[in-house]
Amino acid sequence: MSVLRPFKATDMFKFNNINLDIWTETYGIGFYLNYLSRWPDLCSVQEAPGGRMMGYVIGKAEGSNSEWHGHVTAITVAPEYRRLGLARKMMGLLEMVSDEIYKGFFVDLYVRCANSVAIDMYEGMGYSVYRRVREYYGNIGLGKGGRDEEDAFDMRKPLSRDSRRRSVRSNGRDMIVSAHDVS
Repeated sequence: MSVLRPFKATDMFKFNNINLDIWTETYGIGFYLNYLSRWPDLCSVQEAPGGRMMGYVIGKAEGSNSEWHGHVTAITVAPEYRRLGLARKMMGLLEMVSDEIYKGFFVDLYVRCANSVAIDMYEGMGYSVYRRVREYYGNIGLGKGGRDEEDAFDMRKPLSRDSRRRSVRSNGRDMIVSAHDVS
C-alpha cells in the first residue's frame, strides 16, 4: 500500500521518474527548497511501498482579504501510477490544509488550456475555470482553433470560508486576461 507523506528535501533526488513528463512544470532546487521551508504542510508526496515516488504536490498560501487562498503550484503523478486516484488524494490534503489551517477562501491552480485530461480531472474534483490567462506559459504561436495553446486556465474551488461562492464564476472561459494581470 502506498503512503501519502510530507515532501522532504531528499525527495528531490528521487523524483526524476515523475518530472520527465511533458505536462509537468519543473523548477530549480532553490524553488523547491523555498516551498518546503515556507509551506511544508502544503507539500506532499505519494510513495510506493519500495520507496519509489509515485507523485507529488507543492503549494503555497497567498493573497489577502477575500483573495487569501491556497495555490497548487505543481501536482504530478508518474505515468505508470496514473488513474489510481493519487492526484485526488494529494489535492484533498492540500485543500484540507488550505481550508482548516490557512483559512483560505478557495484553492486555485493554473493548467494549460491544451491539457484536456487534467482539466477534466480538476472539474471532476469541483474546480471550475475562473479565467483564461493569455500566454501564461509563454508564446509559441497559434494552436487549434486559432488560440495560443500556451494560455492557461486559472481554475478555482471554493472552500468553506467562501459560503457565497464569490471566488468562482460560471463564465470563466470567456474572461480573458493578460499574464501581466495576474500575480
